[in-house]
Amino acid sequence: MAYLCAILAVTALALGIKVLSMRRAARQILRELSEKLSEDTNTLICLSTSDRQMRRLAAELNRELRTLRAQRLRYRQGDRELKDAITNISHDLRTPLTAICGYLELMEREPLGDSAARYLERICQRTEAMKALTEELFRYSVVLSTAEDMTAEPVDLNAALEQAAADFYAALTGRGIQPVIRMPAQRVVRSLNRAALSRILSNLFSNALKYSDGDLEVTLTERGEIAFSNGARALDPVQVGRLFDRFFSLEAARNATGLGLAIAKTLVEKMDGTIAAGYENGRLTVTICFPAEG
Repeated sequence: MAYLCAILAVTALALGIKVLSMRRAARQILRELSEKLSEDTNTLICLSTSDRQMRRLAAELNRELRTLRAQRLRYRQGDRELKDAITNISHDLRTPLTAICGYLELMEREPLGDSAARYLERICQRTEAMKALTEELFRYSVVLSTAEDMTAEPVDLNAALEQAAADFYAALTGRGIQPVIRMPAQRVVRSLNRAALSRILSNLFSNALKYSDGDLEVTLTERGEIAFSNGARALDPVQVGRLFDRFFSLEAARNATGLGLAIAKTLVEKMDGTIAAGYENGRLTVTICFPAEG
């Protein structure tokens, strides 16, 4: 009986040691897997245990890690090739478009009949639209290639919003839109890249010009949140969900590249802010937020 108890005790001890060893190996696998997924490294999970099953689990996870890294590399290469293609195409288009605009200006100086003058005017309009689209495409490629660390400085959001609203005031009122701007009395200051913020606000005002039914409300809060709200019956919730997608634009905005909000999103996120779009009761609201540090 004593002999049997001794065997059971030894067996229980061995099992306890085995369980502890497997738990320690599982924690090691979990820790190393988390590190490999969060870091840009080619190293694999390495276990100190000799347990065959845990080592087999680590080997399977290492195979998945290799597959994941290969897919990530293909994605990065494809994304880089797309960015390079956008840059090259937009750059290549600028030269012939500039030449075309020059020839059109020369033609405008020549005596033309009514029909020819009307056709020339239409050609000039379309050429200018194409030139604007090409410039937007080029700017988007520049934004994508901008270094992650953009130079930041204290920026007065009140002043930046006032300036952007003033820049677009004529264009807005020309479309019958009387913008309503609301800001707190105290100054809201954030550490941001001034040029990037100006670009973001410009794109948001441009977006309102494209989709507004004739109104625009812009609200800045003390929390560093800026909301652009306007009626937009031409939109629906599905389309609003795609507003930040690259190259997405509605048929109603024929001269749009679909890059304005994509550029805004990229710049906002590079400055650790957030941007979102909502649609309720026929109103589109695009909100950006730059929280206070700390």
